[in-house]
Amino acid sequence: MTDCQGDGQGARTPMELYERLNEQGDKVRTLKTAKAEKADIDAAVQLLLKLKTDYKQMTGQDYKAGCPPSESTVVSDNGPAADGTNEEDTVDPWNVSTTNAKGVDYDKLIVRFGSSKIEKELVDRIEKVSEQKPHRFLRRGIFFSHRDMHQVLDAYEKSKSFYLYTGRGPSSEAMHVGHLIPFIFTKWLQDVFDIPLVIQLTDDEKYLWKDLTLEECHRFAVENARDIIACGFDVNKTFIFSDLDYMGASPEFYRNVVKIQKHVTFNQVKGIFGFTDSDCIGKISFPAIQAAPSFSNSFPQIFGGRKDVQCLIPCAIDQDPYFRMTRDVAPRIGYPKPALLHSTFFPALQGAQTKMSASDVNSSIFLTDTPKQIKNKVNKHAFSGGKDTVEEHRKYGGNPDVDVAFMYLTFFLEDDEQLEKIRQDYTSGALLTGELKKILIETLQPMIAQHQERRKQVTDELVRQFMTPRPLNFNL
Repeated sequence: MTDCQGDGQGARTPMELYERLNEQGDKVRTLKTAKAEKADIDAAVQLLLKLKTDYKQMTGQDYKAGCPPSESTVVSDNGPAADGTNEEDTVDPWNVSTTNAKGVDYDKLIVRFGSSKIEKELVDRIEKVSEQKPHRFLRRGIFFSHRDMHQVLDAYEKSKSFYLYTGRGPSSEAMHVGHLIPFIFTKWLQDVFDIPLVIQLTDDEKYLWKDLTLEECHRFAVENARDIIACGFDVNKTFIFSDLDYMGASPEFYRNVVKIQKHVTFNQVKGIFGFTDSDCIGKISFPAIQAAPSFSNSFPQIFGGRKDVQCLIPCAIDQDPYFRMTRDVAPRIGYPKPALLHSTFFPALQGAQTKMSASDVNSSIFLTDTPKQIKNKVNKHAFSGGKDTVEEHRKYGGNPDVDVAFMYLTFFLEDDEQLEKIRQDYTSGALLTGELKKILIETLQPMIAQHQERRKQVTDELVRQFMTPRPLNFNL
């Protein structure tokens, strides 16, 4: 957040201005309670009124304490959308959709959520600090937005370590390739920075939101843990936990949940998550459970009583509302704010208007798919940016920006030069859609077969090891 200047000009986003208003409201109340000089109180009230006017101008809504601007709040000076429409993309923890074939407008999303763009300067700095070539997800803007990453690197350079936290909502037994994105990147971060990692499996959340039994949700959590372990995480530095198991076994974790619950109002969660009066009370209190792993003393077996170890959360940007809430609460309960790295969405086979979903078999490539299923799904369902006929395609070329096969290659093809050559050849018409799909199929088939092979090696005993609360091997 920018420095709070006297007139609120430091606020670049609705959330920053909202927080500035909260502070100013507190200041007015404090002055009145202390029976301060009338001139001081009047000046503080004047500034409060000015900030309210600015807020109305920026958001089109009246400021209400306890009702933060929702993530769909439009910043008024954003200008019309480039394509002439002004339809908002829908992005929240449960829904992602856009009318644009290129996918969600991530630059607009950064403004809307009030995060910071990952510029080349930050990628270069990560390379310098980690002494490793940046991961392809960083080089290609797949992880595109952050909160406080510079602060994490500042501390790391002064030999102050941090820990990683990511998670998964286990709604089905099989995960799809899109689910791997945060885990592939988190593993890279764990390897290059040599730091501990906690992975939350929110089986409780899935029970509250889906038509599943508690037993099914817990079983899915354990099955998903096998796929996560197969990504190659270090058992000596990684703790995977199911909420249904860990919450009852860790008083410290539950105490943090309660602290967070006390500092978030019903109005706030309605504003942030869109809950209604007909939602069950479990949903309303759940965000505190997803917030708790952001604080190191939720894991006494790993960090002892330390509450000052900084947390870094790699996740898809639809999870950001949870952590905006967490960052708002953290200083009020005496904890450091978690930092975040946000990824783009992994598009559905049918196109980037929506993200891949486990509930739609044809929109997804599952980690259980056979080579033949992968080939059929890509050939049959992957949305093409090519032309209708070979002649037209050779003459006018294809559009890689909307082509799903090309999008998937940006996630999984390691070689930058090869990827750029594919882009140029497809754009010029030298490479046909069928040939592009063939390259993707030949990239995905061995990747998924290798994952399946590693998953077979994951024994019940290894799952138990990863999921047992225990000390981890690292230096803070």
